[in-house]
This record gives sequence, C-alpha cells and structure tokens, in this order.
Amino acid sequence: MHVASIMTHELPALPYSEWRETYQTLHRWMQVVGKVQLALTPTVNHWWNTAFHVSAHGLTTPPMVCDGRLFDCELDFVEDVLRIRPDDGPERQVEMRPRTVADFYDATMRALRDAGISVEIWTMPVEIPDPIRFEDDVVHRTYVHDHALRFFHALAWIENVLEKFRARFVGKSSPVHFFWGSFDLAVTRFSGRRAPPMPGGSIEREAYSHEVSSVGWWPGDQRLERASFYSYAAPEPPGFSSASINVPCAYYNEQLKGFYLDHDVVRTADDPEAMLLDFCEQTYAAAADLGRWPRAELERGAAERFTETPRVEAYAPA
Repeated sequence: MHVASIMTHELPALPYSEWRETYQTLHRWMQVVGKVQLALTPTVNHWWNTAFHVSAHGLTTPPMVCDGRLFDCELDFVEDVLRIRPDDGPERQVEMRPRTVADFYDATMRALRDAGISVEIWTMPVEIPDPIRFEDDVVHRTYVHDHALRFFHALAWIENVLEKFRARFVGKSSPVHFFWGSFDLAVTRFSGRRAPPMPGGSIEREAYSHEVSSVGWWPGDQRLERASFYSYAAPEPPGFSSASINVPCAYYNEQLKGFYLDHDVVRTADDPEAMLLDFCEQTYAAAADLGRWPRAELERGAAERFTETPRVEAYAPA
C-alpha cells in the first residue's frame, strides 16, 4: 500500500462524534497491549514505563524482556495490524479490523504464546466508565481505517511540535509519550521540587510526587466531546485559573482543571505550529511564575533555542 509521508499532512480534522466508536474500541485494545507492557517493565517514576511512543507507523512499546527474551509491540495504523516482534523469531501479527475487544484480547494473548511469551495481565480496563473485562467485552467492535489513520496523523504532527517545546527546557522533563489509560499525548516539565502528597490512589501519588506543568492533546470523552490541547499544573498554584493567556480561544476549564484550546482552532489557524507552541509556552510560564519555579536554571536562553540541529564538529571525524 502506498501512503504519503506523514509529515506532508496537516493536522487533520478528528470530530469526536464521527470517530467515537473506533476511539472507544481502540482505547480498550491499547489497554490490552499496555497492560502487557505494565507487567513486563520495571516501574519508572511517574509511570513513564507504561507509556507508548509515536513511531513511523503508529504507537510502539519500549523493548520488553520475558524469560530472557526481548520483544516489542507496535500498533501499526498504516497497515492495520498489531505487530509482536521477538528478537529470536518471526513477527506475529494481530489484525486491527472490526472485531470485538474479547476477540482482539484472545488473538493478542494467543500471538504472544505462539511467540513463546508468557504473561498474565489484569483484564479490567482502567480510566473508562462502566468497564467490561477484556474477555467479556463483545460490545466494542468498531474499527474504521480512515479514523484510526487520521488519529495517528494527528499524533505524529503534535508529537513533532511537542518535541520542539520539550527541547527548550533543560530541567527534568518527560519524553513526549502516549498514556493508554487517559488516552492522551503529553509532555511534562518539572520544577525539581517535591509536591505535597496528592489525594487519591497510588496512580495519582506516583504521577504527581513532584511539581509539574504538563501540556498535551486529548481526543475528548463524555465530559468534553471534542479534541483539545490542554495545559495544567499540579499542584495548581493560586491564581493559575485566572492567568492571562493571550492565545485566541484558549480558556480555563473549571471541571477539568486546566487551560484548553480546541483542536479545530489550532488546525484552522494561519500558523498551527506557532499557535500550539504559544499555548504551551504561555500556560507553562503562568504555572512556573505563579509557582515560583527557578526558571533561569531550567530553561534554555533565547540564544540557545535551536531552530535546527546544532553542529557537533567536536564529534565529527577529522
């Protein structure tokens, strides 16, 4: 199949109402793969070990080890297949097509066993209303290739912009990564200070053990039925919700506790990348200033913000 280069695509439209059923199915399929990753990777602070990363064809796990053998998994939205790649044998594939979550779960676990990978996972999906165990879910079965591909093209475009935003920070920051529970692509900056204990369970306490400013993209759900970019601070400093953010149509969402900017506003802007970077920078600055972050120690100076790959003559061959 011939597919145009992803980077020739603009940020695509992704109306929630149009692709909701594919999204709901994908959310559960991704959790099957994500829980394999959770079971087989050592816990990294803030749950970074559980996240997927954007690849040339979709979303991929990091390399995982099971019984001394290395493998990874990739959700390939170009070819509509889950790839399971062991280091010592042929790739196994699970088709991504209209099929129930129960069928996808069964096929995935079978493919892992066929590859000699033995893993047990907790089969209850998380961060989803009215969850159904994977093996029992015959409700969610929609997969439309065009919707999944547009979702991937959106992630690829956004990941490229968020990487540029991340590169401007020299303090601790997360990778740009995709969380299969909350179903969002995010990058997080850290002040370097511990945060007060976060109420909630172990997920929240681990994720927010330190002060953060996080920006990302989310396709929406029943609380906000449209794709949006977001920015929040945890803990949220006093005055953050009323901070002046000079980006057209950006607003503070009281229910979701963060600044939001509609996907379509960015998509139809004269310069979508500049608008998104401006949203990231202004909301981060509000969080950092109000939270009294040591910004001079954490950020690149204006002269250091590379617009292209820096030269590295010291490492080039003579």
